[in-house]
Amino acid sequence: MDKGRRTYTGTAWQSGTQRIGCSQRVFPYISAMVNNGSLSYDHERDGRPTELGGCTAIVRNLHYDTFLVIRYVKRHLTVMMDIDGKHEWRDCIEVPGVRLPRGYYFGTSSITGDLSDNHDIISLKLFELTVDRTPEEEKLHRDVFMPSVDNMKLPEMTAPLVPLSGLALFLIVFFSLVFSVFAIVIGIILYNKWQEQSRKRFY
Repeated sequence: MDKGRRTYTGTAWQSGTQRIGCSQRVFPYISAMVNNGSLSYDHERDGRPTELGGCTAIVRNLHYDTFLVIRYVKRHLTVMMDIDGKHEWRDCIEVPGVRLPRGYYFGTSSITGDLSDNHDIISLKLFELTVDRTPEEEKLHRDVFMPSVDNMKLPEMTAPLVPLSGLALFLIVFFSLVFSVFAIVIGIILYNKWQEQSRKRFY
């Protein structure tokens, strides 16, 4: 649960107003995306190409706290907000089929582009929900290793090359030189034997 006038946690909180084609988007705007490391957030189009869903959140110049809750249960991502000061949750984003692996971290960041909006995260509260799962659901939950969304094709992420350590590089160079010297010596021995056989045939 997030508390503050501006919030950015797992979702993008955007500011401004933009008209693209016949559709108009009113900002501030909350949007969600799932990324496996192969996608980039398109700031020019406010993340529309990779957006899973979103909603407008009018939170400027309010005199009370606003809240955002992000819930992930059984591959179901839900985002709700309380921005009216009535302590009532309003639906914002609901996406089924979201597959998120275990062992990742929570982070927050913000970018306002050419705008001078202020983003304040007053607090960030995390809760682990107790969910009853069947053995099949538990196995499927454990077997998720890469973030993905059902019916949404994410580009494959190529694993970065691990740089070689100094010892590994030394061993590779050393054994390469040993192999080269060994090959040269064998070549010289074979060449000398061939020359001796050629002389015997000549005499």
